[in-house]
Order: sequence, then C-alpha cells, then structure tokens
Amino acid sequence: MTNPTISGIDTAIVISYFVIVLLIGFIISRKTKTGEDLFLGGRSFGWGLIGLSLFASNISSSTIIGLTGAAYMTGIVNSVYEWMSGIPLIIAALIFVPLYLKNRITTIPEFLERRFDRRSQLFFSFITIFSTILIETAGALYAGTLVLQAFFPGLEMWWTSLGLALIAGTYTAFGGLKAVVYTDAIQAVILIIGCSAMTWIMFGKMGYSWDNVLNSVPEGHFSVVRPLDDEALPWPGLILGVPFLGFWYWATNQYIVQRVLGARSLNDARWGVVLAGFLKIIPLFVMVIPGAMAISLFPGLENGDAVFPKMVTEVLPVGLVGLVLAGLISAILSSVDSALNSSSTLVVIDFIKPNNPNITDTEVAKYGRITTVVLMVIAALWAPQIQNFTGLWAYLQQMFSIIVPPIVVIFLFGVFNKRVNGHGAFWTLIIGTGIGILLFALGEMGLWSLHYSMNVGLMVFVSTIVFFAVSYSTPAPLQSQLDSLTFKAEYMHEGTEGMAFYKNYKYQMIALAALIFGILFWLW
Repeated sequence: MTNPTISGIDTAIVISYFVIVLLIGFIISRKTKTGEDLFLGGRSFGWGLIGLSLFASNISSSTIIGLTGAAYMTGIVNSVYEWMSGIPLIIAALIFVPLYLKNRITTIPEFLERRFDRRSQLFFSFITIFSTILIETAGALYAGTLVLQAFFPGLEMWWTSLGLALIAGTYTAFGGLKAVVYTDAIQAVILIIGCSAMTWIMFGKMGYSWDNVLNSVPEGHFSVVRPLDDEALPWPGLILGVPFLGFWYWATNQYIVQRVLGARSLNDARWGVVLAGFLKIIPLFVMVIPGAMAISLFPGLENGDAVFPKMVTEVLPVGLVGLVLAGLISAILSSVDSALNSSSTLVVIDFIKPNNPNITDTEVAKYGRITTVVLMVIAALWAPQIQNFTGLWAYLQQMFSIIVPPIVVIFLFGVFNKRVNGHGAFWTLIIGTGIGILLFALGEMGLWSLHYSMNVGLMVFVSTIVFFAVSYSTPAPLQSQLDSLTFKAEYMHEGTEGMAFYKNYKYQMIALAALIFGILFWLW
C-alpha cells in the first residue's frame, strides 16, 4: 500500500473531533463528584443516549477491522454476531433489565452476590475485568493502531497504543460514564455517516448492481449457514455458539450493561436496548458487505486486518477520508473509554468498597480515577501482543469462548430456577472456566479440533450439569436470595399499562425480531 497523503481538510476534521471529545470530558468532569456520577452518570440517561452508546461501544475499531477482514477472507457469516444481536437484546429487555434496575445495582457481579454469594461475585468480577482489559480494550487499541499505521506507516505499535489509551483514559477518568455516553453518541453518528458514504462509493464501483456484487465473490460468500467443516462458522456453531455469546455480551457484560444501569427509568432502559438492536443491523450493510465487495476491487490481500484501511485509503475522496478516520478514531476511543470505566467500576465497587465500608462517595470517585489510569497502562502494554495471533476476529472470539459458557448458565438458570444456589454457581464458574482454558490450550497444540463456536455449546452443556449437580446436592438458597432476584412474569409488563402500542417496547421488539429473521431468511 502506498503512503496516502492526508489533506489539510482531513487533518482539520480529525483534530476538531479530538478537541470536541476532550472539551466534552472537561465540561462533564466539573459536575462529576461522586461515585454514582462517575460510574452511572447519576442515573440520568434517556433512551436515545443509551441506544447510541450501546451501539457505539460495541462497534469498536476492532469490530470494524475484524468484520471487514473476515468478510473479505471467509464471507459474511461472521456478521451474524452483529445483526442477530437483537435477539439477546430482546431477552435482556424482557427479563434482566427489570431485575437489574429493581435492585439498583452498580455492577453486574453485585447481582450475583445477592442471588448467590460473594465468591461468585469476586470470580465473575475478576474474569470480567480480565476479559475487558486484555480482550476488549487491548483489541480496540491494536485495531486502532493498525488503522493509523495505514495512514502513517512510521508509527510504532506500542507508542501509538499508549497515546490512544492516554486520550481516552484522560476524559474517562475525570468525566466518568456521562462523558463516555455523550462521546459515544457523537461517535455513532460519525461512524454511520462515514461508513455509509464509503459503502455507496464502493457500490458505485460495482455499477450499483447487486448482481455484480454477487458475481464478484466466491460461491457461498453471502451465505450465513455454512457446512460442518467450515472454518469461519459451521452451522452447529450458529445454533450452539452465537446465541450464547450474544446473551453474555448484551445481558451480563458490565462493559455494555453499565449504561443501561444508568437509565433514568425502566422504560428508557428498555427503549434504549431496543434502539440498539435496530442500530446493530446497520453494520451488515456498511461494514460487512463492503468487506466482501473489496474482493473484486482489491484482490490478493493476504491479511484480512488490512482490508478496511485499504478501502479507506483507496476509495474515499478528500474530506470523507477525514470523516471516516475521525469515526475510526472515535470508535477506538468509545470502546476504550467504556472498557476503562466499566473495569474501574468493578475494581472499586466489587473489591475496594466492600473492604472499606466507611469510604465516602468522594473517595470512591478518587479510587475510580486512579484505577482507570492503571488499567489504561495495562491495556496499552498488552495491545501489541495481539499481532501474534492469526487474526483479530479469531483472537476475540476464541477468548470469549473460554469465559462465556459458565456465565451464561448461572445467569439464565439463576433467574428461572429457585433451587440453584451459591455453591453451584461458584463451582460452575471454576470448573467451566478451567475446562474452557484446557480446551483452548489443546486446540492451540492441535489436539482439539472442535470449532470454538461449538466449544461454547459443549461447555454450556457441561456447565449446566455441574450447576445442577452441585446445587441439588447442597442446601437450598435463602428466601432473601430469591425475592426480586428471580424472574416474575409481571415484571415484563411494568410501566406499559395504558401505553400507546408504538411506545410499548414489546411491540417494538416484535418488529425487531421480524426484521432479524427476515435477514436470516435472505442470507440463508
């Protein structure tokens, strides 16, 4: 790839974005005084901000680079992780959002502590911090550095990762979740506009003909139901892996759910979740399909992670390059800021505060800021190591397949079955995670060939057996561990009495589900 020349207009757009982001962080930091301000934005978020922030925090630069690269190399099958996100979001809105908000928790592990015990809280919190920093944050920094290196080849991986982390860490440490959410909303708009423009230009190079697009890619490239031996996502993985990975991410992941916990009302939380479900369909059209179209426009690329930077540098005119680059940089920052804020929340609320019961709100905020800075440095140090893996998308999904199954099991059965208990939850986390690590190690050594998506389904089955076996062989939980912490059908209807149908989240979810299954049928 030749070194592209960045015009003055493009540079001005990027600099303006940085100035706006830092200004927002500075303004909000002046009103961020307590732990609740820092971690939950004072529980003041409306549905629009929640939906845009959920979308932006998930659509990181690692997602963009990973998805377009995967679409180029193996087809659009990995896009199911995006547009099928609406299904776990629907489950979250129906079942888990009411439970979380009723109990006014600050962290998701807090919910486990109340439903089960302190052991499960600490283990889950540690696993979440570990995965958020070393997978989400480091992955975003690595992908963001790849993008910047495409424009500025002389940049060093380590120093660039640290610089990006410093920018995001600065306004996150002082502005907290409110700064994160507001900058996320800006990022979502910029990213959608920039990627949509690039998609339209690429479609124009294909003669604005969908038939030309289909004829330009290998057979089966636009199918999401793949053979059993498919390396990207075999059809059993579509059934056994994708739904569980999605449920963990959207319903139990502090990194994502934290802005829902900051909602000003139950309905705002639900509407925001549904909005995110609709927004998650957009990447299929403006990120994934363009990655597949790039096969005919830029044949012969050996590294999938280089596809999106190639598209930006070769396709876009002056001005739009700056817009997309600003969108990508904002995607980096939105992912990093969300991860840093959620992880510092877990460290302070789950580990520091319980051991210091007399800590003040001001001190909670201080510890949160210090923790943000420490975690920022750790993520920046790990990010360059990701280049040793075969591909960014494979790195992300293989790591998730280790931690997800036992978490999914204890949350799903924990809210529906009143007999499962703390002993069962703790040992499910320990044994399930241990076996997951073992299978990953065996796979790296060539001794275990099952696709990671099918590993998820297998480990959900194993974790379920452990959960019930241990729970039913030990004493039943106390009533206090069940009240308001397990599912009740009436929770789904709260706040919707007498509401117009178009405002009722249940009708909105029906429309979302119909759209998702329509796309599944189209891409079958």
